[in-house]
Amino acid sequence: MKAPRFLPVLTLLLGVALPLAAGEFAVLKSETEVARKELVTMVLYREKRTPEQQKLVKDTANAVSAHLAKLKAPAGRGPQFKELKETWEAFKHTRETELVPAILAGEKEKAEKIAAGIQKVRLERCYALMLELDK
Repeated sequence: MKAPRFLPVLTLLLGVALPLAAGEFAVLKSETEVARKELVTMVLYREKRTPEQQKLVKDTANAVSAHLAKLKAPAGRGPQFKELKETWEAFKHTRETELVPAILAGEKEKAEKIAAGIQKVRLERCYALMLELDK
C-alpha cells in the first residue's frame, strides 16, 4: 500500500501554519508528531525501510532533540520541563536502540510490544507535558 501523495504536502503546511499560531512547546509537539509519522511510515510500509527512510526517522527525532535543547523552562515550571527532557531522551534512546532495530529485523511482535507499551506511555507523557508547558 502506498502512502497518500498529499501527506507530505499536508505535513509541510501544518509545519508552517502551526508555528504561526502556537507557542514554542506546541511547535515542539508538531515536530514530535512529524518524527512519529516518519517512524510509523517505516513500520507500515515494508518498502519504506530503506536507508533514506531510516535517516529521515533519525533526523526528525534529532530535530526534536535540538529544538528541545534550545528551550528554557517557563517560569515556575522547571520540574515539568526537566521531566519532558528526561522522558524524551528515554523515548528517543529506546526508539533508536530497540524499536527501530526490531522493525528492521522484522521482529513484528517485539516492535509492537515496545511501541504499544513503554513508548506509547512516554510519548503520551511528552505530549501532555508539552501542552502543559505551553500554557
